[in-house]
Amino acid sequence: MVLTISNKGWVVIPAEFRKKYNLRPGTKVVIVDYGGVLAIVPVVKDPVNKGYGFLKGEPSLSASLKKDRELEKKREERFMNG
Repeated sequence: MVLTISNKGWVVIPAEFRKKYNLRPGTKVVIVDYGGVLAIVPVVKDPVNKGYGFLKGEPSLSASLKKDRELEKKREERFMNG
């Protein structure tokens, strides 16, 4: 599908895509540049809740970071003490 950019820089999103992605007047979108490919991405209203559980079953990132920090602290203590 080929779209034309107006003099004002506007692009009309075809009705089938507006319906498919629930894009209504006032919906906020972001233009993302993927190195030569532009994507129109709807802004998520609450990204924290939307992403909650996304990595369910995976090791906890915060637990992993805490463990790494504890190891780093022990290494620093050993270095400082001898």
